[in-house]
Amino acid sequence: MAELRLGPLLRYVDGSSATVWVETSRPCTAEVRCSDGTGGAAPTFQIAGHYYALVPVDGLTPGTERSYEVFLDGTRVWPLPDAPFSGFPPSVIHTPAATDTVRVAFGSCRWAAPPKGDKDPVGPDALDTLAARIAAEPEGERPDVLLLLGDQVYADETSRATQSWLAARRDLSDPPGNQVADYEEYTHLYYESWLDPEVRWLLSTVPSCMIFDDHDVIDDWNTSASWVEDMRAVSWWRERLLSGLMSYWVYQHLGNLAPAELADDPLYAVVRRSPDGTDELRAFACRAEADAASVRWSYRRDFGRVRLLMVDSRAARVLDEKNRSMLDPGEAEWLRGQVLEERASYDHLLIGTSLPWLLPHLVHHAEAWDAALCRGDRGARWARFGEDLRRKADLEHWAAFPESFAALADLIAEVGSGPEAPATVLVLSGDVHHAYVAEPKWHSGGPEARVLQLTCSPVHNSVPSYIRFGFRFGWSATARALGRLLARHGGCEQPPVSWRHTGGPWFGNQLMTLTLSGRSARLRLDQARESGEGRTRLVTVSESELTGGSGREASRLAR
Repeated sequence: MAELRLGPLLRYVDGSSATVWVETSRPCTAEVRCSDGTGGAAPTFQIAGHYYALVPVDGLTPGTERSYEVFLDGTRVWPLPDAPFSGFPPSVIHTPAATDTVRVAFGSCRWAAPPKGDKDPVGPDALDTLAARIAAEPEGERPDVLLLLGDQVYADETSRATQSWLAARRDLSDPPGNQVADYEEYTHLYYESWLDPEVRWLLSTVPSCMIFDDHDVIDDWNTSASWVEDMRAVSWWRERLLSGLMSYWVYQHLGNLAPAELADDPLYAVVRRSPDGTDELRAFACRAEADAASVRWSYRRDFGRVRLLMVDSRAARVLDEKNRSMLDPGEAEWLRGQVLEERASYDHLLIGTSLPWLLPHLVHHAEAWDAALCRGDRGARWARFGEDLRRKADLEHWAAFPESFAALADLIAEVGSGPEAPATVLVLSGDVHHAYVAEPKWHSGGPEARVLQLTCSPVHNSVPSYIRFGFRFGWSATARALGRLLARHGGCEQPPVSWRHTGGPWFGNQLMTLTLSGRSARLRLDQARESGEGRTRLVTVSESELTGGSGREASRLAR
């Protein structure tokens, strides 16, 4: 009998359809049955000895909610009857109406939470805590979509439990040691992370959108052309990268796509027809590794009058030092087209990019300066120094791609101007293990739309105290002056915008939530904190109106 190995994950949802992702123990037909009589079914497909299905659910009515169950070959496997799942409400699919308020929760960087009863070295998990709150108040507020902006798994920083599992499989004295090496080991990371009971239930009932960042493969993935050259010379790297791309396609990317996009996806069609799609998916990953421009991981989602563009700022890079770009030309053109298409049809534009566009001033100037050094503007000796610094200090955000930074600023100014301008353009990011709000100001021709950088990280991780000090210092006037000196030494061009931080920095395990209604927007930052007796709760540390008023957030701090 087929068993449910992982999931269900509720992924895509619109007014009339949804998709539900599952992993099973053997080939079977996966079926979703809803309480209103709707549902759908799909046969599993096979990748590397694992079986998956993405079940389409059609015929749903906008503005309604129904619970659902999962069956494998006619046997019910979800909801699970045993504790702790017996304490959770039924998983539901809520189909929004076009005029509904949209709540978007987002964050990044989640180490798998340890088993219940074990001490958590980095504090309470924000996703676990969100799940507990929703389960305790099923009629209360919940996100309409959860955006996970990178580092859903850590292939290079494994837990003790995973290291023990790896040691039973192979000799950890051989490279890559206690990091994951192949597809099978990637699947274990997803089990460790998504079999967490609270997170498993949460992902079964709140739709999710995902994009990778570096730790989904390795720290500082695609930092530079010389970094790629060095890694390609490492014996274990190719299998690690191909396995990372293959597992990302299965576990994260497929669920990001709308049913119509899935129907037109040639790889998905081939994999579903094949008795074993491993070779076809591996060939796809090989093409992606050889030519990033041949694959698009970015995607668009529309939620009523809210447009979300999730942008791949990791694999789509052009790394030639004389022509560095965060996005290859095709990706940049795609982004521009999606931003400008039918502007009048949306009131809010969300640009999801794992790496922040606007950073603390000292960090921004240091990255732009380092990019100039690596380009050779100060000679070969400085170029070698710059590359070494870039790798050691992780200087590879948008600021390290100055032309791409400026191009994004120009695109935002264009879309945010004129009679069809949205009320807000919000850049959503993670990566840097703290949260903040930054507001740009254009030197000329600025948009009418409210533009903000909203950064929220981590969901469940930590940051050393010296780095906390560095980020706080990075926003100061002294740091800004130091940054200008670096920029002058590198001969860096002035960016088209200046900016200030209007909220934060905040440190802790946290999530931001946007509430978007009509042309109004509100932001809330919640942190997971211990509340005694081994329990945790989400504490609101900041709330702010993003539209109307003087243009500066009116925040409050929880005591």
